[in-house]
Amino acid sequence: MTSGGSALITGASSGIGEAMALQIAREGRNLILVGRHAERLEAVGQACRALGVTCRTAAIDMRDRTAFAELVRLSEADEPIDLFISNAGILDGQRGDDPLESADSAATVLDINLVSAIAALHVVLPAMRRRRRGRVVLVSSLAAFAPLADAPAYSASKSGLLAYGLALRDALRGEGIGVTVACPGYVATRMGTMHQGHRPGEISSAAAAGKILEAAARGHAICGFPFPLYWSARFSLFIIEPVRRLFTKGLRFHVSG
Repeated sequence: MTSGGSALITGASSGIGEAMALQIAREGRNLILVGRHAERLEAVGQACRALGVTCRTAAIDMRDRTAFAELVRLSEADEPIDLFISNAGILDGQRGDDPLESADSAATVLDINLVSAIAALHVVLPAMRRRRRGRVVLVSSLAAFAPLADAPAYSASKSGLLAYGLALRDALRGEGIGVTVACPGYVATRMGTMHQGHRPGEISSAAAAGKILEAAARGHAICGFPFPLYWSARFSLFIIEPVRRLFTKGLRFHVSG
C-alpha cells in the first residue's frame, strides 16, 4: 500500500485492528490508533513505534464525537490522514435462554457499529476530499449478507455498513478516494471469544489483516473471506427460507458474559 500520509485505525487495541496496525507500521506508514482500552491500545502503539514509525494513541469511545473530531484535527495538523480504517465494533446478541437480544443491547450495537462509524467517516473525509486523495476501509462482516438470528442488531449494523460503503464508493468516484468494505468470516480475536458456537473457517487476525489490506491496496470494492463461506453468504438471501434455515442451523450461537 503506497504511503504519503498517516493511517488512522479505530478498534486498534486488539484483534484485526491491532494486526492491521502492525502490518502498516512494518510498511513504514505513521499511525493514529483509537480504541476504548487504554492499556492494550498503548501496548499496540509501543509495538508499532518499535518498528520505527510515529504512532499516536487515543483511548476514545467512538460515540464521543467531539473527542474523535479533536483527535483528527490535531493529527491532520501534523500529517495528512490518507488511510482511514473503521474497525471499531462490538458483538452482542442472544444471551442465556432468551432467544432475542434486548432493546438496549440492539441500540448500543447499532450506535457503535454503524452510526458512530458513519459519523467518524464524515470527520475524516473532508480533508481527503480537499486533497482529492485517500482510502477508506470499512470492516463489516459476512453477517451483512447472511443475517444471524442470534444477533439481529449486529447483522443489521454490518449490512448497513456494507450498503453505506458501497454507496460511498460510487459517490466519491472521480475524487481520488477509494472505498473498500471488508466482510470477514470467523477470525480468532478477543471479541470472537464471546461467540459461543461453531466457527467454521476461522483464521488468525494477522491473516485477516493481510487479506483486507491487500484488497484495499488493489482497490477492491468488497473483500470477503473465507472463499466458500463468503459466496455461500452472498447467495443465501436468494435461497428459499427453509433451505436458508437449514444452512444456518449449524451457525447458531449465544454471547457469553
